[in-house]
Amino acid sequence: MKLIVGLGNPGTQYERTRHNAGFLAIDRLARLFAREAGKRQRFGGEVIEASVAGDKCVLLKPMRFMNCSGTSVAEAVGFYKLNPSTDVLVLVDDYALPLGTLRIRAEGSAGGHNGLSDIQRALSTQAYPRVRIGIDQPPAGYDDPADWVLGRFSDAELTLLQPALDRLCQAVEVFTRDSITKAMNKFNAKVTPKPEANTATNTAAPQGTKPAQPSTASEQKPTGKA
Repeated sequence: MKLIVGLGNPGTQYERTRHNAGFLAIDRLARLFAREAGKRQRFGGEVIEASVAGDKCVLLKPMRFMNCSGTSVAEAVGFYKLNPSTDVLVLVDDYALPLGTLRIRAEGSAGGHNGLSDIQRALSTQAYPRVRIGIDQPPAGYDDPADWVLGRFSDAELTLLQPALDRLCQAVEVFTRDSITKAMNKFNAKVTPKPEANTATNTAAPQGTKPAQPSTASEQKPTGKA
């Protein structure tokens, strides 16, 4: 059995935001592989059972906000008695990568990502596979990267992101059927040319659509790398 985790922030104010790329990936996986349309509330998140490459998978979207994602992951890992290094795959945004690029790793540091940092804390290891989904670097005028990652994808950006989500679903199949190493070998070379997503007509969310900023300690505004 595998646990596939997509990171993001809950609530309508965060829908379609770049920081929720992991949620978008889980939604795509659910449409392709879910045994049934229903979802359950468990481990402080939304859980959907799926069958990927003939193996049972649990798709998890933690709903405790990005900075507290690790608690949900650790609870699921403990309940199903999983090995983080072979049975868990985390899907997460990365603004250091061009939009539509995937970077798969078997382990590694959090690289400044608050969600990955909390998972590392909760699991007491950084040896768990992850897929970073490129969302593009902040364009000129964004002094705080948090403003960029918490901004919404434009329709054009979402269109450009779709092929990456399709490749990600294929990578999850390879990971589930074979190994993270085979997924890395097959999909890390697949790089989408950087689209014209940071022009004056296609940058952050339109005026008035930026989500409300978190206001509690468990909802801290992301800092540093996405």
